[in-house]
Amino acid sequence: MLTAIGKEIQLQKAYLTTTSKLDTIYFGGGTPSLLSSADIGYIFNIIRQHFEVADNAEITLEANPDDLSMAKLTELKDSPINRLSIGIQSFMEEDLRFMNRAHNAEEALFCLKAAKDFGFENMTIDLIYGTPTLTDRQWQTNLQTIFDLDIPHISCYALTVEPKTALDHFVKKGKVPPVNEAQAARQFETMLEMMEQYGYEHYEISNFAKPGHYSRHNSSYWLGYHYLGVGPSAHSFNGHSRQWNVANNAQYIKALEGGEVPFEIEKLSPKDQFNEYLMTALRTKWGCDVLKVKTWGSEVEALFLKNCQPFLAEGLIRKDKNKYYLTNKGKFLADGIISDLFLI
Repeated sequence: MLTAIGKEIQLQKAYLTTTSKLDTIYFGGGTPSLLSSADIGYIFNIIRQHFEVADNAEITLEANPDDLSMAKLTELKDSPINRLSIGIQSFMEEDLRFMNRAHNAEEALFCLKAAKDFGFENMTIDLIYGTPTLTDRQWQTNLQTIFDLDIPHISCYALTVEPKTALDHFVKKGKVPPVNEAQAARQFETMLEMMEQYGYEHYEISNFAKPGHYSRHNSSYWLGYHYLGVGPSAHSFNGHSRQWNVANNAQYIKALEGGEVPFEIEKLSPKDQFNEYLMTALRTKWGCDVLKVKTWGSEVEALFLKNCQPFLAEGLIRKDKNKYYLTNKGKFLADGIISDLFLI
């Protein structure tokens, strides 16, 4: 797999046409914490052979709490990784069991404290709210735990039931209650209040950061920057098309052994590009710029302004000069609002 990834980096080096240095590198799931420091170094050396990496690049590795032993943290400290993304999800035992997580609450706390002791001050964690096992008081405790640990970046997601998953099956069989929208809305409002109280900026629907700790990697997606994804299932974007690699590991390796990158591609029509701009821009603190919308033509601009009117009247969208933003009330309903503004 490492050899195949190295080969793909070489074959895809022309995909990013910008002359800028790489500002962010992200080792994402699967389970990149399985990589040794030597494995990470191998991939990083190949990246450096074909791309120029900024001296202060944000280099993130995803990990689960049960992966981050003292030995693993020692290894990572000797690697180029300078930021950790840790899938905590909750500090409540019942909640973790419901989500079928491999770690327990004690491991969650231990890994965060240990990571900080090893010098990983720049980290982000994931939390999930709206689960049937999480009371409002417990959600406040989860958030307070993060504030007490002074974690600089937090991603919080509402529980969703995806079709054809085990959770979907359990809900349909009545073994698990369906998602309680009122509970999720309450916990979303609590999250906004507490984040503001503790000095976190709500810069994207699900993301909060202390000043100076925005995720450069995730922000590049929301701001429409081009990116190259390497490995099975990896996605890439160059402004005009999206492409994604085959998900099957064996097929991926075999194709790269033959000197081919196994991917499918989707060309983005002007309508697709507009919808993608709306989907990303309205989720962020930077909002949707009417001057940008106008680049798709006066008819698109007029339709966008017309479609925004009901949401402005309901207090779900606010306008400031030429920018449109979701209000706090609108943020919880973001997906529905944005889909209603899409070109169809």
